[in-house]
Amino acid sequence: MGMGLGDGEVSSTLILDLLREVGGVAVIDGGLATELERHGADLNDPLWSAKCLLTSPHLIRDVHLDYLEAGANVIISASYQATIQGFEAKGLSREESEALLKKSVEIACEARDIYYKRCNGTGSDGTGIHRDGRILKHHPILVAAAVGSYGAYLADGSEYSGDYGEGMTLENLKDFHRRRVQVLAESGADLIAFETIPNKLEAQAYAELLEAEDINIPAWFAFNSKDGVNVVSGDSLRDCVAIAESCRKAVAVGINCTPPRFIHDLILSATEVTSKPIVIYPNSGESYDPDQKQWVQNTGVSDEDFVSYVSKWCELGASLVGGCCRTTPKTISAICRTLSNKS
Repeated sequence: MGMGLGDGEVSSTLILDLLREVGGVAVIDGGLATELERHGADLNDPLWSAKCLLTSPHLIRDVHLDYLEAGANVIISASYQATIQGFEAKGLSREESEALLKKSVEIACEARDIYYKRCNGTGSDGTGIHRDGRILKHHPILVAAAVGSYGAYLADGSEYSGDYGEGMTLENLKDFHRRRVQVLAESGADLIAFETIPNKLEAQAYAELLEAEDINIPAWFAFNSKDGVNVVSGDSLRDCVAIAESCRKAVAVGINCTPPRFIHDLILSATEVTSKPIVIYPNSGESYDPDQKQWVQNTGVSDEDFVSYVSKWCELGASLVGGCCRTTPKTISAICRTLSNKS
């Protein structure tokens, strides 16, 4: 295993220990679904990338490995769209559904083990030779268990609006997420990544679950924005970040799945209300069409442009950086190069 810590009390230093070990800024992996498609997976399904847990777990492992070989310090499990309710709607039992959640983390842990074995392949200095001749360096790796929002389960694009309707309450959201968070917390992951959180209510639900349910691994909270000021529902980013700031189990807070051009102002807002490490993994800037269920080409930024932002984000206070939708191992590799040149 990597740096996993079992004890809830010490785990609050998990991210700080990682940052110290890597010299200040850690690198997160990039997009999963688009990479799975590049490896040949068909994701036209309400389960999206979680479908591969059923059909082709080896592809998920290959994508995790691509990111580790690109230099990622944190890999995120294929559980973003994996919910017990979603699996049950497919006809799976409760037990099978929970087993698939665990499996998403096991695949990521397995990829880490394989990577470390490859590193130990040759020299005594913890380096190995990649099949294309690159040197593989032993570096610290954490496995984060992804939890997508309630909107992601609906598969109707509402994680990009945060509009769950008048009837949605804090208790409903806690009930929806409770068992899934418990299972992932006991799956062998180092932390939980609450991703693409579109509104304050859901952040509050996560914070209360972490406190009440005796979850003994830490978490990060990542919100999404489409204007650089608020989260997508219109709730103030500051209010949302403040919820994570006051949650003892939250060890980092930030932004994911948001166009790169908005990140600068969002980091400035976040750092006004939190002292926790800031996590930033934007999408490539392309827009997603929920009706067509596809990405609109040519609306994004190139890897070069994406990476040119990264140093600035780090200067403003970001300490974990990576990519979300449509970013690739090339993007992550370029981020690693930029950061190593800087240090």
